[in-house]
Amino acid sequence: MKITIISVGKENEKEYDGVIKMFETRILRYAPISFLFLNHDVNKDKESEKILEKIKKEDYVILLDEKGSVMKSEEFAMMVENRMIDSVRNLVFIIGGAYGVNEKVKERANYILKLSSFVFPHMLVRLILTEQIYRAFTILKGEKYHHQ
Repeated sequence: MKITIISVGKENEKEYDGVIKMFETRILRYAPISFLFLNHDVNKDKESEKILEKIKKEDYVILLDEKGSVMKSEEFAMMVENRMIDSVRNLVFIIGGAYGVNEKVKERANYILKLSSFVFPHMLVRLILTEQIYRAFTILKGEKYHHQ
């Protein structure tokens, strides 16, 4: 299973790049991962259309949204494992723009995930998400990174 993170906004911010790259490298031991960055657009609908153009019909899409469902790390790991069992080829995470995404993207999403009740800048969301993906794989493999 391949993992793709689609993110609207800037690709590089030096404060976060090193640690995000560290988790990306760690994830590569378990699955290929890639990032796709889309330029911010002041029009949420245009931004959402750009996102939808990058998603294939067979992709399993997880949208990060403040109105999504919250889950524990162990539950997230089970979701990842279930997608592998389902033979999902591409697990796509979407980090929308500053004003979110339109209803078409929400309807396309297979799952809507809320990371927190707090609002974070995009680079921090990328960091939290990559860390949680890595944590999910270590939970599934029974490795010591995640302490229960």
